Amino acid sequence: MGLIVFVYGVFAYLSGVAALLYLILFVGNLWVPMTIDSVATGSPSQAVLVDLALIALFGLQHSVMARPSFKAWWTRGVPESIERSTYVLATALVTALLCWQWQPIAGTVWSVESPAARLLLQGLFWFGWVLLLLSTFMINHFDLFGLRQVYLRLKRRTYTPVPFVEMAVYKLIRHPIMLGLLLGLWSTPDMSYGHLLFAVGATIYIFIGIWFEERNTREALGAAYERYRRDTPMLLPLPRRKAT
Repeated sequence: MGLIVFVYGVFAYLSGVAALLYLILFVGNLWVPMTIDSVATGSPSQAVLVDLALIALFGLQHSVMARPSFKAWWTRGVPESIERSTYVLATALVTALLCWQWQPIAGTVWSVESPAARLLLQGLFWFGWVLLLLSTFMINHFDLFGLRQVYLRLKRRTYTPVPFVEMAVYKLIRHPIMLGLLLGLWSTPDMSYGHLLFAVGATIYIFIGIWFEERNTREALGAAYERYRRDTPMLLPLPRRKAT
């Protein structure tokens, strides 16, 4: 049983990583058959409705499956060792559906002509995704993607949650993963109406997700996280005077 769980976890992990990489290329209009700005074929109104439904599905899957109440219900029938892997696999499937069924919307919101400015925006695009990826390793990448849980199950060792530790970028901001995602979504020299719709929808979800995540974390960690939240900015590393 432990080996089956581990194989399932590895498959879910690889699926999650592949979906993330494809999403980066999809948003960046790079090297994949269908991108966020592929040729528009349907009516704009129909495209907006389809795209909004895909964004809503993506947000609901992330928000609902990440809630402690859902996890408590879900693990009544699903082993706790694969709970995170199942979340990662579901995320990969929803991401694949979004990229597959996305309806491009023609029209340009902005197009930067300056070579230096274009290079800067492209650099910010890659910086954002690199920041996102590196930030997952700062809080234990393999636990976040469910691989640590299934490995411990294979070794018949008890799972222990990763402790809350302020390190590296997390000493400067509370949500570097979300900052990286925002940079990846918005840093483009050529912003289409379809890209703008995706960026706005995802940004709304990001801030809703942050609110739920922080509420759950405060309930779990209490005063320690409340002090961290008070002393550390959410997304931008702006100086904040600590209480004495």
